[in-house]
Parts: sequence; structure tokens; C-alpha cells
Amino acid sequence: MLNFKNIALRRGARVLFANSTFTIHKGQKVGFTGANGTGKSSLFALVKNELHLDEGEFTLPPNLAIAHVSQDMPATESAAIDYIIDGDAELRRLQQQLSAAEQKDDGLKQAELHTALEIIGGYTAQARAARLMNGLGFTADQEQNTVSSFSGGWRMRLNLAQALMCRSDVLLLDEPTNHLDLDAVIWLQDWLCRYDGTLLLISHDRDFLDTITDHIVNIEQGKAEIYAGNYSAFERMRAEKLAQQQSAYTKQQREIAHIQSFVDRFKAQATKARQAQSRIKALERMELIAMAHVDSPFDFSFPAPLKMPSPLLTLDKVDIGYGEKCILKQAGLTISAGDRIGLLGPNGAGKSSLIKVLAGDMQPLLGARREAQDLKIGYFAQHQLEQLRLDESPLWHVQQLDKTATEKDLRNFLGGFDFRGDKVSEAVRPFSGGEKARLVLALLVYQNPNLLLLDEPTNHLDLEMRHALSVALQDFQGAMVVVSHDRHLLRTVTDQLLLVSGGKVQTFDGDLDDYRAWLTEQKKAEEKIVDIADAGVSRKDQRKLDAENRRKYKPLYDALKKSEDAVEKFHAEQKQLEQQLADAAIYEDSEKARLRQVLDRKIQVDKLLEDAEMAWMDAEEQVAAIQN
Repeated sequence: MLNFKNIALRRGARVLFANSTFTIHKGQKVGFTGANGTGKSSLFALVKNELHLDEGEFTLPPNLAIAHVSQDMPATESAAIDYIIDGDAELRRLQQQLSAAEQKDDGLKQAELHTALEIIGGYTAQARAARLMNGLGFTADQEQNTVSSFSGGWRMRLNLAQALMCRSDVLLLDEPTNHLDLDAVIWLQDWLCRYDGTLLLISHDRDFLDTITDHIVNIEQGKAEIYAGNYSAFERMRAEKLAQQQSAYTKQQREIAHIQSFVDRFKAQATKARQAQSRIKALERMELIAMAHVDSPFDFSFPAPLKMPSPLLTLDKVDIGYGEKCILKQAGLTISAGDRIGLLGPNGAGKSSLIKVLAGDMQPLLGARREAQDLKIGYFAQHQLEQLRLDESPLWHVQQLDKTATEKDLRNFLGGFDFRGDKVSEAVRPFSGGEKARLVLALLVYQNPNLLLLDEPTNHLDLEMRHALSVALQDFQGAMVVVSHDRHLLRTVTDQLLLVSGGKVQTFDGDLDDYRAWLTEQKKAEEKIVDIADAGVSRKDQRKLDAENRRKYKPLYDALKKSEDAVEKFHAEQKQLEQQLADAAIYEDSEKARLRQVLDRKIQVDKLLEDAEMAWMDAEEQVAAIQN
């Protein structure tokens, strides 16, 4: 159990939270929620013993194996798969000890260590690490690439895989989905659902929290409180506490009206019926949870586009790629007024490249890109955060878009994105990733686009900002194309799903649950291809070979251990018999029978000990032979 009793944490002079008491029991999966800066990561630092309480008491059982994702950006020359295996500290310790035993030619120690490796699954470590890499989006031919050869985002995936490789009692994950695409998020979600330890999870992904967690620790208004149930259950309970605050009613009605209009328009169409049912479910959930957002610091909306030509943008038989490498062939796409498109597809299939071509940031290798005369694109991508002027303020950035606007009007506009007071005029440089993303979104909204191209817009945004963005996008009257690993956002703002896979762009007939099933089938197909590939020993065959070798040589190790135990046993008995024979009392006439028994047993034990020592020596020679 992790016990937090009347705890308080401060950051400088500011109290993050105080007078907070809760207990996390073994095996629970606990989500930590609250606005950025409320102390979620500080709580994790406390569990990792990197931070100490200002007040109260925190206790946990001794010798817990606690795993967490390193925030360092490794640049080692180790192979990626070896770097991941490093996460299993006990395995590496046993391997080092085995290497030392081999150098000393200590056969008994080697046998003992091989048994220990067998018990902890050491012989399957390579396969486990490979599965982690595959699940997080790496290909088989990247396993031996050096860590330094990967970009920063992919190194963070390696750090995540390393944490999952650890056979931990407690696993701490702080925003693990930030560097993942939708496929990897779904895989990680399934992995965490199977994890049998205690999970502490910080995430701003509503679907992710809902599926995994069974408790929520929420931090707000200077207090951390625990709620039983997943995130939706927490929001219902929290909503009850906030039910008297009626200011949320108007926002909720707008969101309900948007979804209801979609249901009314499409529930009778066979091709849209399943998506309409998904909206009905979202509507049912919304009516319960919307009141939980009454205290949101965000209040913004997209103005109506000044002009809405149709079609806005057309791609005609375009090939998309880099240099001579073509990722998508003969892709055709027409975006008309009111289209709300979500892009699905495996990692590396070309979703972001397609968005770049739509935005005009990248030219197609072949084919035509045609845009309407009055097209006005609002493009959000992660690299745009790097294009902010770090020494300038949010106010300065908006002023560059509109030299005629008054400072008061611009401050009011920025206030809707929670840039208030001195924050409006502060330099952007020290801003968090979430604050920079909010500023880029604010600049995008201010430009009044009629086509939104959003590539992972929710990265670094907290739950309240994600909700505000979802509501604003539902009211947006233009067209949009969205790539996101946030399934709640995709469900609530898109009407059409396109699948980018296998070099093609095509309509996906189904919803996100169908996409998850499609991914599962794709994984099975890929594994089957790998298994039957005629290119040396496949991974499956290698696992079989390793298992066969373990079965084949296990009797030798067992024999070595058995003979070692026999030598120790008979040697101890021999010593005991010799002590009895050294006692003068045993030679008295009254002890003749006992003397005869001891002498007979001594002869037997001497022979048994000699046989055991011979067997021990033979076993050592055989073990040494297979290891060499």
C-alpha cells in the first residue's frame, strides 16, 4: 500500500495542495488528474523519493520495485533492443554474475545462475523486448539500430519500453501517450490493462484513463482527493458537487445541439448509422459530465469563416513521398465546405505527409494539388511550437496578425486561452509545452481559417483545454482534417474517417472500435508473414530453438545441482560418523552393536560420497562443454 496521510507539498512559496489523505492499494490502477501545475508530477517525485513532504506522512512497503520513464534523452551507441532490456535490472545483474562465473570457470555457480535466469524469464527477454518495440511502432529491422540514431520522440518511446521491460511492483507513467500515435496508444492501453502491478498514471487522454483506471486522484483547489471508478465515474461524482454552478448550461447546450444535428442528419443513412450511434453514446455521456467543466479557465470559439468556397481543396492522383521514396500513390481527396475528416492509419503510413501536402508545406511527387481562390488554411503541427519567437510575448504574437486591434481586445482574446494578467506580456521562452501549444492554437483561431488541418493538436494539452478545443471545433463552420491519438476528440469532432495504409487513402467504413479490430487483424497478419519468411531463422523459430536448447540442457544443469547437493549431504554425514567414531565411549563392550552400525554406515557413505563426487565432476565437464 502507498499511504498518504495529511500531506502537503509546496513549490516555492505556493502551496500545491495540503491536508490530503488517501491510500493506494496493491494492484490498483490510479489516474492522477488536475490542471497543469497543480502538483501531479510532484506527487510522482515523492513516490520516487526525489522530493520530500512539507507536511504529513508518506509510507510504502520496503523493497518495492518502482519503475518510471526516464526523462533523459539517451544518445548511447547501444542497440535499441539492448537498451530496452537494460530496464530489467535483475536480469542484467544475473547476466553479469554469470559472466563472472564463466570467467572463473565456476560450474556450480553457473548452474545456479542459469536456474535463476530461467525463473525470471531471462531466456525470453529478447522476445519480450522485441514485442515492446513492435507495439510502440518500431520495425524489426530497427532493433539493432543504435539509440543515438533515433530522433527525440522515438528515444522517448525507447524510454517507455525500458520502463515496461522492468518487472515492477509499481509503475509510474507521466503523460506516456504524448509521443505516441493512435496505434501505439491502443497497444499501450491494452498492455497496461494486463499489467498486474500497481499503476500510477498521469494522462490527459479521457479514453485512455477511462479504459485503464479504477481510481482517480484529482488535485484542485489545493487538495488531492481519491475517487473510486474510472475518469467518467469521477466526472459524474465531481459534477454532483458542482451541480449548483449553472454557468456550464449554455456551453453544454451548444455541444448537445451539434451532436444531435449530426444524429438527425445521418441516423437514417446506412453508411453513417454506426457513427450516428457513436454520437448518441457520446451525447448520453455528455449529459452526465458536462457540469464537471464549470470551472474551466478556457472560453474561446472559432469565428464564422468570411468565405466558404466549395470545394476548398482537391488532390488529384497525387504521389506523396520524399526523394525517390513514395509513401502514398495516386491519392485522391476533395475537401468541401463542412467536411469533418479524421485520418487513421499505422505509424509511418503517411498521415502527416498527407497533411503537409494539403497544407502546401510539401509538394507532391506527382499529380495536382488545386485550391480554391478564397481558401484560408489554419494548420497546426508540433513543429510550429518551435517557430514561436521565444523572446516575445503572447500579446506580441497576436499583434503581428492584426496591427489595428486594441491591446484590450487582444488581451480579452488571449484570456479565453488562459493567458491573463502578466502572463500576456511575459516572454514565451519559459512556457511549458502545453502553454506553447495553446498559444499556437490561439494564433490559428485568430486568423479565422475556413479549412483546419490539425496534426496531433492535443499533445501537451490538459483535459480542460482538450474539452474546450473539442467544443470549439464542434461549432466550427468550416472544414477540417484531423490526425490525433485522442479518440475522444476524433469521436466528437469528425464525421468521416479515412484510412491511410498500404500506400493508399480510402474511406474507412466503421468507427474507432472497428479500427481497433482492424489493427488487431493487421498485427496477426504481420506476425504470420514474419513466421513464414524464408530469410534465415524467423523470430518465432528462434524462440522455439531457444526453448528447445533450454529443454535439452536442463537435465545437465539439474544433474549438476543434484550431484552437488549429494556431495554436500554425504560429506556432512561422513563428518558426523567420524565424530562418533572419535568418541571413546563407542568402543565400550556395551556399545558393540552401535559401533558395528556406525562402521557399516561409514563404509556406505564413503562409497556414496565417492560416487557423488565423480558424478559432480562429470556434470561440470558436460556443462562446461556446452557453454564453450
